[in-house]
Amino acid sequence: MPAALHPREALFDAEDRAPALPVCDHYAGIESRMHKALARQAETGPVFDITLDCEDGAPIGGEAEHAQMVAELAASPRNVHGRVGARLHPVHHAAFATEAEILVRGAGDRLAYLMLPKAHGLADVQAACDLIDHQSRVRGLKRQIPLHVLIETHGALAEVAAIAAHPRVESLSFGLMDFVAAHRGAIPQSAMSASGQFEHPLVVRAKLEISAACHAHAKTPSHCVVTEFRQLDLLEDAAERAARSFGYTRMWSIHPDQIQPIVEAFAPSAAEIDQAIAILLAAQAADWAPISHPPGASAALHDRASFRYFWQVLELAHRTGQPLPDDARAAFFADEAGT
Repeated sequence: MPAALHPREALFDAEDRAPALPVCDHYAGIESRMHKALARQAETGPVFDITLDCEDGAPIGGEAEHAQMVAELAASPRNVHGRVGARLHPVHHAAFATEAEILVRGAGDRLAYLMLPKAHGLADVQAACDLIDHQSRVRGLKRQIPLHVLIETHGALAEVAAIAAHPRVESLSFGLMDFVAAHRGAIPQSAMSASGQFEHPLVVRAKLEISAACHAHAKTPSHCVVTEFRQLDLLEDAAERAARSFGYTRMWSIHPDQIQPIVEAFAPSAAEIDQAIAILLAAQAADWAPISHPPGASAALHDRASFRYFWQVLELAHRTGQPLPDDARAAFFADEAGT
């Protein structure tokens, strides 16, 4: 008998597979906080990414030295899981080319991604990509570094579908603060708050367009920050709304205390995980033909459309470190280290 097909092979075409990124993207711009984040990630596992920040983290005039420090950390053994990226300055900033050269030279084979802020449209994304790829070729790098893009300008939002379709882009993030500021006072300050950002129509429109563009092109939509970092109840509510009502599958953290609440908010419930496991194991046993589940009078028909949904639930549970029974791990995650 041939081996049972894995859900990734049975249910998805290659172009439909979104990158399986951690649900939390934690930003650190100060060296001491970078070290703390790396230590925490080494302990917990790659349930969150770390973005080492060269844009807001670097002192003016010290951009090159800051980028060198970031490259050394990303290339070091402290990057245990290979889930460390870096945010550059905007492509039209004087520091961009120097930072790109330093990061590619020093850590090009270890960076999980590079984040591009304040792109004014697809042309800026392509220009940044070209410069990064030039540095990669100069250094003989055998990989293309994935790109993440911040959507925080009018131009980027107007071309969000084209940016999401770019083959090098794997995630789009919403830059709430700069987006609001770009409206020159027409959007009130309250729209930058944890709750207000879900109420102003222009902000809601931007969130939805980014999320929809990402899902249309199998990319990961990443939700913006909650600046009230000491009020975890506000963060939890925002993360829940981003995940359940706005279609986001990832969210920024700007304080270590925000990491675990974000992971928990984006994780499926125990009941959702149990249902997904039962349906997927039964479907795999049926070689992915339609099945009915659960047994009895309440049975419902499930086919590959619902199998795809339940696989995404189970994959999300795995990415967020939820406990899974041995039969599910053996059937679906046996090929991954540490499972």
